[in-house]
Amino acid sequence: MQHRPLSIFICCAALGVALGCIVMHKHYSGPMTDHFDGTRFYNQDRLSEPSFKNFLAWLITRKPGVWLEQNHMPLPAEKPPACVEGTRLRVTFVNHATFLIQTEGVNLLTDPIWSQRASPVWFAGPRRMRRPGIMPEDLPPIDVIMISHNHYDHLDAPTLKRLACNHNAMVITTLGNAQLIKKQGVARVVELDWWEEVAVSDTVSIVCVPAQHFSGRGLFDHYKTLWGGFVIQTKGGTVYFAGDTGYGPHIEQIAERFRPLRLALLPIGAFVPEWFMSFAHMSPADAVQAHLALGAQTSIGMHYGTFPLADDGQEDPVRALCEILSKTDLYGTEFWLLKNGEARDVPMAE
Repeated sequence: MQHRPLSIFICCAALGVALGCIVMHKHYSGPMTDHFDGTRFYNQDRLSEPSFKNFLAWLITRKPGVWLEQNHMPLPAEKPPACVEGTRLRVTFVNHATFLIQTEGVNLLTDPIWSQRASPVWFAGPRRMRRPGIMPEDLPPIDVIMISHNHYDHLDAPTLKRLACNHNAMVITTLGNAQLIKKQGVARVVELDWWEEVAVSDTVSIVCVPAQHFSGRGLFDHYKTLWGGFVIQTKGGTVYFAGDTGYGPHIEQIAERFRPLRLALLPIGAFVPEWFMSFAHMSPADAVQAHLALGAQTSIGMHYGTFPLADDGQEDPVRALCEILSKTDLYGTEFWLLKNGEARDVPMAE
């Protein structure tokens, strides 16, 4: 009982910071679309979104799995090359949803987070349980950073501030996030709506694509900024970074426009309990289904094993994925799980 006042103080302080974040940043304003009503963004499948009542039911019945700190894991001995030329595609898994993608002389980072917590405060919130596979000082010069949405495990302000000091990168993000990103010292920010495209070099362009998820960094700003994924188009093939998403109609839409994919980066974690999480987070089974629907030559799992965000244990997504893959015909394609810091060259799509 003696710790109760301290716990209440910490919760109130965290709440105050979160509310402050909301006050400081204006919400997106722009023309109405089929997924924006002038105030709020929407998923394509609106009817299946979980309610606040569902959220409370999950909190009351939670049975979190086992997580252990794994910060002893060794870093790779070899640093990433300064760049990769031609149609060669090199991908390095930092961890969570952070990848270094190198191809055609362009270095790209996805949803970078090197912080110890995915949270608005340093003393509370989901804690890093696995060290990053690459340290920021070992990165090559970064040309492009992609931010899929504004949740703390995907838009990490301290990481962006550090990257802005050391790299002159263009940040590409979804609608409504530019103001927050610019506050971290980033000079070049491009906001995209679903299906909008921006060229980042003579041979590489990036398309923002739909996802099935939500946004928000506090209590009252849910759905005020957009969420999405990104398709990287190159001479050597197409790469899909799904961001944070459940399985929805956007998978077939992306397949229709971009199939076959050379590489798909697909989330497999934060999926338990599925009755509540499946709308916004793919399960390993969903990820395999997406891999096949997208016609991906190679897929890589992500969004697992680093931050405890749902009720699946640290190793549950890996075990579930391996079991599903053992029973599934991938028709000559591959689905990889990479170790922290592991880099691989991705074969060309057939």
